[in-house]
This record gives sequence, C-alpha cells and structure tokens, in this order.
Amino acid sequence: MSRTCRILIAEDDPQIAEIQRRFIERIDGFEVVGISHTTRDASEMLEVLRPDLVLLDIHFPDGSGLTLLRQLRQGDSPCDVIMVTAAKETESLSEALRLGVFDYVLKPLVFDRLQQSLLQYFEHRSTIQATGPELSQDLVDQLLPRNRQKSTATTNTVTAAKALPKGIDPLTLEKIGSVFPDSSTSLSAEQVGEQIGSSRTTARRYLEYLVGEQELSADINYGTVGRPERFYRKRA
Repeated sequence: MSRTCRILIAEDDPQIAEIQRRFIERIDGFEVVGISHTTRDASEMLEVLRPDLVLLDIHFPDGSGLTLLRQLRQGDSPCDVIMVTAAKETESLSEALRLGVFDYVLKPLVFDRLQQSLLQYFEHRSTIQATGPELSQDLVDQLLPRNRQKSTATTNTVTAAKALPKGIDPLTLEKIGSVFPDSSTSLSAEQVGEQIGSSRTTARRYLEYLVGEQELSADINYGTVGRPERFYRKRA
C-alpha cells in the first residue's frame, strides 16, 4: 500500500480490544486510529475517522455488528471489514459474506491468524492500487476471495517449512524476492521500499535477513562522500 492502513477496532470487551491493538502494533503497515465498545460509538467513529478497515465484532450491548455492517453498505462506505467474533453460527457467517466482509476470524483471537488476515488485506489493497484502468482475467482471479485460500495454503507451507523470526512474514519476503528477478538487479533499501509499498527501515530489515540467509548479497556504494549506502542483489 502507498500509505499506512488505518484501522478502527469495534469490540465491546475492553480487554479483547486491547489485545487486538497490541497485536496490530506488531504488524508493519497498520495503525489503530480508534477503539469503540458500542455500535453507536463505532458508527460515529467510522463517520469522523474514516478508517480504511474496521475489525468488527457481532455481539454488542446496544445492537449487532451485522446491523452496523448493513448500514455501512447501504451508505456506500468505502471502509473494508474483517469480522472478529465468537459467533460460530453458519447464518452469521453467511450474512457477513453477503455483506462483503474481507475475512471472518473466530475468537479466541490468535496473533498468527490475525496477522495472516491483515497481510492478505495488505496484498489485496496493494494490488488494487497498482491496477490500471482495465482489468485482466488473471488479475480478477487473483483478487477474488476464493483465491485467498490458495495464498493461505502457500503461506502455511512456507511457515511450516521454515520458522521465521519475529517481525519477518512470508508474504513480504515473497514481495521482496519478486523485485530481484536476477543477479544484475541492484537496489537500495529505499528503492525496494518504494516498490513494495513499505518504509525504508522495514525494507532494510527484510533485506538484511535475506543477506543472512545468503539469498541476497550486499555491496557498499560510497556515492556522496560520507554517505555510504548498501545495495542489494540476488546471489548468482
């Protein structure tokens, strides 16, 4: 994404909302702009804060998250929604899907599952933002919800094959790998960050990880006197 994704947490339990906030702080590219504990507060915050994404519960003391979601859709709100709920009824899932939720995550919330959902959303938005005025069938197939399951399977396979350190996720690694098609491509952390839609600091962390894994090599370009910069390339 070209900017940080702004998230509203709509959760009636303050302790669970705080857990969600702390989880989100551990994932690059996202920030919490508000927390609401009732549907009324959530509705007001959605109107004022205009977040990109809301993590929405279903059960509130003053109403249903599904009712709020229905109002969002009737009002043509561009805000995307990920349900985070203990509601395990098939009917609740079916209605949420009909109303266009991006994902449906069951409680008790696990960090890895929330991270997976947010990273898939990150990838989804980045792809849409980079799309030209016309779609191809391949791009449509990539964006359709049913194909996110394939991405999930790939992510799980990568994670199972090799445990990644904290702060390193397989989707971002895959994106960085795609900007180095061969050993002739040499890029700085800033250039890589621009291509994958992240900060220079985030890109450098992943690049240094790949250097440590001997998938990339790093050379120092002194350029302007006193300001050496590392450039990365794929190992031959």
